[in-house]
Amino acid sequence: MAAPFVLLEDAHLLVVSKPAGMPVQADQTGDEDLLTLLRRERKEPTLELAHRIDRPVSGVVLVARTTEANTALQALFRERRMEKRYWAIVEGRVEEANSELRHRLLHDARKHKAIVSNTAEGEEVCTRSRLLAQGDRYALVECMPEGGAFHQIRAQLAAWGHCIMGDVKYGARRAMKDRSIGLHARSLRFTHPFTKTEVLIVAPSPLAMPWPALVSMALPSPANQQG
Repeated sequence: MAAPFVLLEDAHLLVVSKPAGMPVQADQTGDEDLLTLLRRERKEPTLELAHRIDRPVSGVVLVARTTEANTALQALFRERRMEKRYWAIVEGRVEEANSELRHRLLHDARKHKAIVSNTAEGEEVCTRSRLLAQGDRYALVECMPEGGAFHQIRAQLAAWGHCIMGDVKYGARRAMKDRSIGLHARSLRFTHPFTKTEVLIVAPSPLAMPWPALVSMALPSPANQQG
C-alpha cells in the first residue's frame, strides 16, 4: 500500500492524500489507520478528522490541527460550503454527458450499506455527474455530491446502472485484488475559515490501471490539473 502524503498544511489544518485500503481512523481490524499514523509521525496527538472517506476510497482527507479548526471545518461540510469532487471509474457505457442523480437512501447498519428507497422514506440526496472519458469496458465520471450521506456516491451510481469498478458491495462484477474500488476523492474547494482565502486542493489520481489510461483521455476540468 502506498503511504499517505500531505498536500497542504498551515497552522490550522492538514490536507492529506489517503491511499485506498487504509481506514481513516482505527477500526475493528486493527490495521494501521490514517489518523493514528499522522498523530504518531507528526507528534500531534490532538489532530482530528474534519470528515471521512471510506476505506477502499483514495484521495483528499481534511484534518484539523486545533479544536477551533475542527469546529469550523465541520461547519463547512454541514452547511454545504465545501465543494467536493470525486472521480469514479464505472462499469459500462455512459450515454449521458451530464446527469443529476436524485434518490432517497436508507442506511442498513446491519449490512453496512446504503439502500435506495422506492418510497418516501429515507434521506433525499443528489449527486451531479459528468462524463470525463469513455473506454471499452469502463468510463471515468466526475461526481459532485450535495451533502455527504453514507455511501451516497456508491449507492447512487449503482442505482444509475453504473457500478463503481471493484465495488462488489453495490453490484460490481468482480473485486479488485487490493480490495480498493474505483472511487477517488479528487478535490476540495472552500474558503479558509481563518484566512478567508479560497483553497483548492487536488489529489493526484491513482497509478494502478485503468486509472492512467482513462485520466489521459479526460476532458478539461478545473480539477484536472494534477495527474
